[in-house]
Amino acid sequence: MKLHELRDNPGATKPKKRVGRGPGSGTGKMGGRGIKGQKSRSGVALNGYEGGQMPLYMRLPKRGFNSRNRKSYAVINLGLIQKFVDAKTLDAKKEITEDMLVETGVVRRKLDGVRVLAKGEITSKVKLSVTGASKAAIQAVEKAGGSLSVAAAAE
Repeated sequence: MKLHELRDNPGATKPKKRVGRGPGSGTGKMGGRGIKGQKSRSGVALNGYEGGQMPLYMRLPKRGFNSRNRKSYAVINLGLIQKFVDAKTLDAKKEITEDMLVETGVVRRKLDGVRVLAKGEITSKVKLSVTGASKAAIQAVEKAGGSLSVAAAAE
């Protein structure tokens, strides 16, 4: 096969419909749009319109509630903290704060604070200071001999 032999598959391309080019073309005069009415005019977008019937988006029930001032936390698991402590990126002897977690790259950004969850295992004795933590995470840190203090988020 050579470059000049390349062709589209038969029927893959159709000629453009030339509208409004006389009665012999089949789409002359009104150009296949019918007689009068909104759809025969230009600039019409009737996407959600169902001809006066109650539209689908209005028939479906609304669900739930979205708070406008909901807090969004950066989530971190205990296993990840332990991994960074083992790699000596985080110092277990010092207090680990949210700013320290961001600096070392454990968390990308703080958002409205950092929340610690109990996934994974923590073996080193660490002192954590974060915005939020699950009960299981607090228990796991205290079981390892460390402490986890939760500061109320500054409003």
